[in-house]
Amino acid sequence: MNISLAAEPIFSIGAFTVTNSLLVGVLVMLLLVVVALATGLRRLREVPQGLQNVTEALVEGALTFIESVTGNREQAKRFLPLTATIFFFVLISNWIGLLPGVGTIGLNEVHEGRVVLVPFLRSASADLNTTLAIALISVLGTQLFGIVALGFFKHAGKYLNFASLFKHFNFQSVILFFVGLLELVSEVAKVVSFSFRLFGNVFAGEVLLIVISSLVPYLAPLPFLFLEIFVGLVQALVFSLLTLVFLTIATAEHAEH
Repeated sequence: MNISLAAEPIFSIGAFTVTNSLLVGVLVMLLLVVVALATGLRRLREVPQGLQNVTEALVEGALTFIESVTGNREQAKRFLPLTATIFFFVLISNWIGLLPGVGTIGLNEVHEGRVVLVPFLRSASADLNTTLAIALISVLGTQLFGIVALGFFKHAGKYLNFASLFKHFNFQSVILFFVGLLELVSEVAKVVSFSFRLFGNVFAGEVLLIVISSLVPYLAPLPFLFLEIFVGLVQALVFSLLTLVFLTIATAEHAEH
C-alpha cells in the first residue's frame, strides 16, 4: 500500500509532465464539454426528452437556487456559468476517485528502495495543484465580476480607500482604510481556504478508504464509500455556494454590505 501526497507522473510531453490527477481533470473537462455540445448543438424540442430534459431540469434548478441567493434573475443568469461549472467539475472529480480501478490500477515502480504502485488515474480533487487552480479561478472571477459591475476604481476602493482617507482624515476614515486592507488580505485567504479545504477532505477520504480496504477488504468499506459520496457532494456544493456568495458581495455597492 502506498499513499502519496503528491500526484504521480504518468508520462511527459516534451518538458511537460502529465500526472494521473491532471489526466483525470482533463477527462472530466472533456466529459463536461461533450455533454454541453450534445445538448447545445442538437435541435432543441419544445417538449424536452432524454438528455435535453435532464439538462434543462439541472439548469432551471441551478438558476432557481442561485436566484434565491442573489434575489435577481438576471444576476443569477450571469453567475450560472461560473458557479455551475465549478460545481459539476468538483462533483465529478470527487466522485470519479471512488470508481473501481481509479487509484488501484497502474504500474509497479521502485521508489526509495521499495516497490510501489503508481496508479494511472487519481481524483483531480486529491491534487493540491488542481484545487488551487479552481480556487484562483473562483477568486479572480469574483474580482472580474466586481470590476465589470462597479468599475475598476469603485471596486478597488473597497480594498484601498485612499480617497476617503485623504478627503476626510479622521478616526473613522483610518478605520475604514484598514478594514479595506483586511478585506484585501481575506481575498488571499480565500484561495488558501478553498484549495486546502477541498484537497484535505478528498485526500483524507481516499486515505480512509485505502486503509479500511487493506484491513477489511469486504463489506467494511461500503459505509465509508457512501460517506465519501455524500462528502463529495457537500464539498462541491460548498465550493460553488461560497463562490456564489462572494460574487454577490463583489457586485454589490459598498454601502449595501
